[in-house]
Amino acid sequence: MNKFTKLSLLFILATVLFSACKKEYESIQSIDDSAIQSFISKNNLTSVMVQDPDKSGFYYQITSPGTGDSFKNTDSVLYNLTVKSLSSGTTYLQSPLLGNLGTFVGYTNQFYNSSLSSSTNSGSYNIPAIRTAIQALKPGGTARILLPSYLAFGRNGAGNIPSNEIIDLLITTYSYKKQALLDDNRITTYLTSKGLTATKDPSGIYYIVNTLGTGDDVNSETSTVVIKYTGRLLDGSVFDSSTDGTFSTTLSGLIQAWQIMVPKFKVGTKFRMLIPSAYAYGSGGNGGTIPQNAPLDFDIEIVSVTN
Repeated sequence: MNKFTKLSLLFILATVLFSACKKEYESIQSIDDSAIQSFISKNNLTSVMVQDPDKSGFYYQITSPGTGDSFKNTDSVLYNLTVKSLSSGTTYLQSPLLGNLGTFVGYTNQFYNSSLSSSTNSGSYNIPAIRTAIQALKPGGTARILLPSYLAFGRNGAGNIPSNEIIDLLITTYSYKKQALLDDNRITTYLTSKGLTATKDPSGIYYIVNTLGTGDDVNSETSTVVIKYTGRLLDGSVFDSSTDGTFSTTLSGLIQAWQIMVPKFKVGTKFRMLIPSAYAYGSGGNGGTIPQNAPLDFDIEIVSVTN
């Protein structure tokens, strides 16, 4: 083989390899875009799906605009997300409906879920499409995003989300911009649905006294108390319980609601309290048991105290 032929062959091979790599790189964008366009057309969404302002590849639809002023970056937003497969409709993630996500609008592009963590990722992903859609909403509004895989969880996937999965993302914002107001609404709605009458403490905690004790006072947060309790979410599911009377602790080591309410009563008192999330586990929740920003429902019996 002469020198010219060898050089020609090398050039052809290099061109083929370069074209293959280029085709492979472009193919994911092309495949995703084709699938999204087909979905939009098949489901008669052409007139309602809006291409993102930067034309980066996602589309969104305002399914319900909400009321009031549109969200700004500096506004607080309380919201829920549902992450589904565009092709199969499988739900991969659902933020807890007994709680909610919440942050400033400008930070909503930072999507985090502990179930998506791996050896190479903490479970945090940058998804600007969420922020774009929320900025187009007003409080109480909903939006839908069709998100190509390369703007979502990519070729590696995440958790139970497969590689190169196109995402159908649903966003629901609450009409409340303050968590305390949303929690109060959740608690009062729950009380009404159960036909319960409760007293509202100045802290915002609601309580119902079933038996008023006549024993010693709980003098301070450093007092050691023995308590029987059952803790529930507002759907009635029990997340923790100690009804054998062996749970002993100082109040200072417990959630703030207990520190506020237990010293108001004497030993022997049995009461129920419904707690706004700020006095429970707040925006962090508690592992996989208590969702973020979840109000809690406790039955409490003060068995004894050592002051």
